[in-house]
Amino acid sequence: MATKTQKLAGGGIAAALALAVPIVATWEGKRNDPYLDVVGVPTVCYGETRVAMRRYSDAECTAMLEKAVRGFAEPVARCSPTIADRPYQLAAATSLAYNIGVAAYCRSTADRRFDARDFKGGCAAMKFWNKAGGRVWQGLVNRRAAEYRLCMVGL
Repeated sequence: MATKTQKLAGGGIAAALALAVPIVATWEGKRNDPYLDVVGVPTVCYGETRVAMRRYSDAECTAMLEKAVRGFAEPVARCSPTIADRPYQLAAATSLAYNIGVAAYCRSTADRRFDARDFKGGCAAMKFWNKAGGRVWQGLVNRRAAEYRLCMVGL
C-alpha cells in the first residue's frame, strides 16, 4: 500500500503540475532581469522572490518555475488532502499559493472549505485574494477568475 507521501508525489501532483505551471507562467509573466513587483518586492523570472536577484536565461527561468510550482503543489496537497487527487482543484490552489504563500493558503477560507469537501466553495473563496498592498488590483481579480474557472472543472 502506498504511503501518503507516495500518493501525493504520484498522479495527482503530476497532473496538477501539468495544469499549474502554464497558469502560473501566464499570470506571473516572465522578466529575465530583476524588478520590483507592485508592492516593491524584488522579483525575477516568473514572480520568483526567493533567489539571487540577477539576470537569468529563459531556460533558467523555466527550470526555476517548474521546481517552484512543485514546491508549492506538494505542501498545498498536504494542507488540503481532499484535493490531492483532484488535479484541477489542486492546480488552481497551487497557483493561488504560489502568489500568496503556502502559509497564507493553509490559513485560508479556500483551504477550510476544501477540507470540508465543499469544493465549489473552496474555488469561490480563491477570489477573496484580490489585493496587494491593501488595494484591489485588476490583475489579481483577473488571475483569481482564471484560477476559479480552472478549479471548477469537473465539479
